[in-house]
Amino acid sequence: MTTRRDFLKTATTAGGAAAAGLAWPGALAGAEVRGDPTRPQPTPTRPADGPPRRIRLLILGGTGFIGPHQVRYAVERGHEVTIFNRGQSAPGMFTGVEELTGDRAAGELDALRGRRWDAVIDNSAARADAPDWVRDAAEVLRDQVDQYLFISTRSVFADLSQVPATVDAPLLTRETTRNWSEGQPYPYGLAKALAEGEALAGFGDRTTIVRPGLIVGPGDETDRFTYWPVRIERGGEILAPGDPHEDRIQVIDVRDLCEWAVRLCEDGTYGTFMGVGPENGRSMSEFLYGIAGATTAPLSWTWVPREFLAEHGFRPYQEMPVWRPPTPGFEGFARFDLSREVAAGLTFRSLADTTLATLAYHHGRDAERRATLRAGASAEAERRVLEAWHQASVS
Repeated sequence: MTTRRDFLKTATTAGGAAAAGLAWPGALAGAEVRGDPTRPQPTPTRPADGPPRRIRLLILGGTGFIGPHQVRYAVERGHEVTIFNRGQSAPGMFTGVEELTGDRAAGELDALRGRRWDAVIDNSAARADAPDWVRDAAEVLRDQVDQYLFISTRSVFADLSQVPATVDAPLLTRETTRNWSEGQPYPYGLAKALAEGEALAGFGDRTTIVRPGLIVGPGDETDRFTYWPVRIERGGEILAPGDPHEDRIQVIDVRDLCEWAVRLCEDGTYGTFMGVGPENGRSMSEFLYGIAGATTAPLSWTWVPREFLAEHGFRPYQEMPVWRPPTPGFEGFARFDLSREVAAGLTFRSLADTTLATLAYHHGRDAERRATLRAGASAEAERRVLEAWHQASVS
């Protein structure tokens, strides 16, 4: 079994090498880096190009899914990196990285006091008390860092009906959050929206907020994206959901997200940005066929309308992960205008790279874990719906 530490050292390199030359068309077109417009755009796979400046970077977290990618990239870029966490997940994971221990849930932040960093990246978890975590961090770090970058989420939006959607769409508030009332734990989207407010209150115009969509790629244990490469690699008749052309996908490779976050700190770029891609999104057919292009199993596709899937209990983001059709209120969910983000240096790996790196990580897991995905339809459920669809199509 590939250990977590072995994966962190090898999986990305292997996936990138396997997909060399398959970059998404136009991913770097028109890209511009704030601060020095004459400097060539750094690509995610060439950290040797070097940053515009060396920084002292504090990462709150650092050992979960996204943190290790940030740490590794920042170290490769020559930055002085400190991580802060409970010290329980993987102490000693990184060589040459300072580790500070504390517990944000218990308000234990003393290890951060009296120190100075150029920037902090806050990977606050999907917790109902995320606003408290950010407020507490601001009280300690307000005068000790120049830039505070908060990893938020696309789920903060109250309305994504506009096409194209932008980062300026209205956010959830206590008043606009459905099926929630005061006294209950904050749901995920509202918690992150309130945490953004705490970040802005604490750091003002020194704040950077990044709102990723579904974060995918090597190291992801949710299996929401992984379901599709694994299912397609198995071959056979594949149930493809919804409209192949009108239903669209915008996700983000974990490496693209994390490396961009580090570069935003290098460049001292402030403001609020989306963390999804690619620029124009992909149709569902482009998404599935693109994954299939990185595999070799014989297969066929059967496209099933969302109404029929709903009748048989197949839900977007559940039995059919990643897919969310443009139902009322979600028309812009995967149609974000990313001109602001590309201008700030966001780049996109190829779908082939993400697919191959995900499969490499998946096949490095133990047999039981490989056999039990945490998202997506079971083989039996998929077969049952396909049979029902074929019967309905004949009758």
